[in-house]
Amino acid sequence: MRHLRFPVAATRAGMVAEQVVRAFWPFWTAVFLILAPLMMGWQDELPLEVFWGGAVVSVIAFFATLVWGIRKFRMPSPAEALERVDAAMPGRPIAAVADTQAIGSKDAASIAVWKAHMARMAERTKDARPVEPDLRVSDRDPYGLRFIALLFFVAALMFGSLFRVSSIGEIVTGSEQTLATGPVWEGWVEPPAYTGKPSIYLNDVPAGPLRVPEGSQVTLRLYGEVGALTVAETVSGRVDDLGAASDAQQQFAVTQSGTLTIGGDDKTTWEITAIEDAAPTVDLTGPIESDAMGELSQPFSAFDDYGVEFGTATITLDLTAVERTHGLTIDPDPIEPLVLDLPMPFTGDRADFEEFLIDNLSEHPLANMPVTLQLEVIDAAEQTGTTPAEPMILPGRRFFQPFAKAVIEQRRDLMWSKANARRVNQILRAVSHRPEGLFSNETTYLRLRTIIRRLDNFSDVGLTDEVQAEIVEALWDLAIQLEDGRLADARERLRRAQERLAEAMRDGASDEEIAELMQELREATDDYLRMLAQEAEPNDGTDQADSGQQGQEMGMDELQALMDRIEELMQEGRMAEAQELMEQLNQMMENLRVTQGEGGDGPQTPGEQSMQDLADTLRDQEELSDDSFSDLQDQFNPGQQGEPQQQPGQQGQQGQPGQQGQSGQQPGQQQGQQGQNGQDPSQGGQQGEGQGVGENSRSGEQRGDGAGGEGDQRSLAERQQALREELQRQRQGLPNLEGEQGEIARRSLERAEGAMEGAEDALRDGDLAEAIDQQAEAMDALRNGMRELGQALAQNQNAEPGQGSEQGEASGRPVPGQRDPLGREMGNTGQLGTDQNLLGSEDVNRRAEELLDEIRRRSAEQSRPELERDYLRRLLDQF
Repeated sequence: MRHLRFPVAATRAGMVAEQVVRAFWPFWTAVFLILAPLMMGWQDELPLEVFWGGAVVSVIAFFATLVWGIRKFRMPSPAEALERVDAAMPGRPIAAVADTQAIGSKDAASIAVWKAHMARMAERTKDARPVEPDLRVSDRDPYGLRFIALLFFVAALMFGSLFRVSSIGEIVTGSEQTLATGPVWEGWVEPPAYTGKPSIYLNDVPAGPLRVPEGSQVTLRLYGEVGALTVAETVSGRVDDLGAASDAQQQFAVTQSGTLTIGGDDKTTWEITAIEDAAPTVDLTGPIESDAMGELSQPFSAFDDYGVEFGTATITLDLTAVERTHGLTIDPDPIEPLVLDLPMPFTGDRADFEEFLIDNLSEHPLANMPVTLQLEVIDAAEQTGTTPAEPMILPGRRFFQPFAKAVIEQRRDLMWSKANARRVNQILRAVSHRPEGLFSNETTYLRLRTIIRRLDNFSDVGLTDEVQAEIVEALWDLAIQLEDGRLADARERLRRAQERLAEAMRDGASDEEIAELMQELREATDDYLRMLAQEAEPNDGTDQADSGQQGQEMGMDELQALMDRIEELMQEGRMAEAQELMEQLNQMMENLRVTQGEGGDGPQTPGEQSMQDLADTLRDQEELSDDSFSDLQDQFNPGQQGEPQQQPGQQGQQGQPGQQGQSGQQPGQQQGQQGQNGQDPSQGGQQGEGQGVGENSRSGEQRGDGAGGEGDQRSLAERQQALREELQRQRQGLPNLEGEQGEIARRSLERAEGAMEGAEDALRDGDLAEAIDQQAEAMDALRNGMRELGQALAQNQNAEPGQGSEQGEASGRPVPGQRDPLGREMGNTGQLGTDQNLLGSEDVNRRAEELLDEIRRRSAEQSRPELERDYLRRLLDQF
């Protein structure tokens, strides 16, 4: 069979490789171990007795491993290769083709079956493929001796030379004394360590051009009769202390290009080119930026051929650009230039990098003053590179409260010159003469009067440096308090409460101490939020938290629920979980944004409107899916149809904390319902938590929901059709967004529309299970589309909803009523069963486990309809 030639030949070649590796691995291991010390020149350093002893051992090892390998090696035959190919195939078709029929050879039917069998086996042989060889010998070399030998050999290749092996012949012939005294030499060129270049062994470098870094160290050693070898060079530039050309050891640095010659019987000359170490360069890559709190950010880039060691930024007062008015009219006291260390990359290459110089210099005397900025970087060779002095206004904190601005201006004048102390004192006295309306409380007024008295005490003798620094700091604290009001104190109290609670977590505090600390945290949080709300206007950003994290608007109920959960976990001793939630609380407080109202005051952009419409569609689709699921339950439990219907207006009570046990029925109706044997877990258990997915007491065509309004008489299929048409309208009205996220969002919405159409057809055919599956796919596609649309809007800077939020609503919170099949509120992240808004519930983990156990039990009951069991199994697959 010709088609077997290549697989068999390739397999046989692999078997030969197996035999070679398994038989001769000791041989090449011994060869590597013998060559490694010879290449490193050990034979020239060891005593003659040790050399001969090692030589004898090496020869024995060489021939022993060679003989062992020859005896172990066995050339595989073509039949063995054929058998290996056959064994790798199911049913061993090659061997089967060679079989003969043993019985039934005279029976026509048996012969026909045998021929068909042979034909199948022959056809199967066409699938023969070469079998990969097994080259592993770890079972024969458990200690990895072959790898140790290979490591020695590679090290010898890197740091030794094959030429050194030739010295064995001279030792064997007895001419080692001639070698020791004959005219031979060795030389090395060692580049500076900071270049990272390897050393060069000159004996391995042929005569001719040679490029080395400037500053490389050349070391030469001459052996033999003095004067037989000499050194001549023009690369060091030395004038004094040249020494004799025939010195046995010579060392010098390469400072310029030139020649290096070793004279003797075999004269060798190298034309050495000294590679100059270029000076580093540094550039400002953008304008300086700052935020309202005064933190500056200056981008820069640096380059050096071998790497920058460190750098500095020097900020110097630009006196010529200062507007010499008011307290700046007199000459300033000496102001030393401000020198900052430039940030360097912690890891990676420093040869070419970009970084940001970030600092807050609001309290420095040069803040908000005209300055010049000059960057300087230094390499390992102590060469420097600088930027031209860049004129700018040094950023500092901005003050918006008029009185605070006035205090900061007097602080600037006092730092400008101590001679301004009298003028500053007079202005502060004038400001505080009529304090009504200027001071928000007595504390700030008393602090100002204290500063004035301190200035009075030194008005005659003049300010010392210590007193000047003290008053300057007091003026800064006063300005901060005037600008922030009591907000700074509230923020500090909140920080202290968080730190004390974190320390209690680490130390294992008692329940009483935990309760006390949690109460302190609650009070501090309330004060901070109240102060933040009072200071929110005007929204200048000076004390508004950064909203870049999620763009969340947070309510007190959510914060209180989170703190309740932290206290509960601490009392249970689950400190790790409590610490994790505490970190989430700290992050929330850092990114808190106080707003008025849910939707803001301005008109919605097209992107915002699209997100809002899609959120409404998603909510309506979820309600329709709940109704479909409830109708499916009605088919399996027709006996529950006679239960009293939910009273109008009670549906909105579901899901509220503290209403466990309520399902929307009258109080007297609950106990009877819970006692029914056929109660569905997704109804009774969920309603016990106040989070029912659907109520059997309502008909799918008679519910008040978002899709059709209260008392909607349309069928489920008609409602699904209306939702599909609405989604089609919304998809056609999407804003034109560029980028990959926008395209993904459009495709996801198309997929949602297709799933809705499938659900509509299933509802018209009465296949509720298939309709629910299609509705689930539509909701998943809608969530994914909203998430991608939000990211696309954020990238295009067209709308704020969706920036960091996967929900179409501006609040970023889950929409009330959105629940998974177990009754838990969903976070609209495309995943079921999130833990959002579960912190206030009691034993939610236990309750969820009970519901899952009940669903598993019902899905295993053989007496239930197969359609219901199939749906329950698909429901379990999602958890």
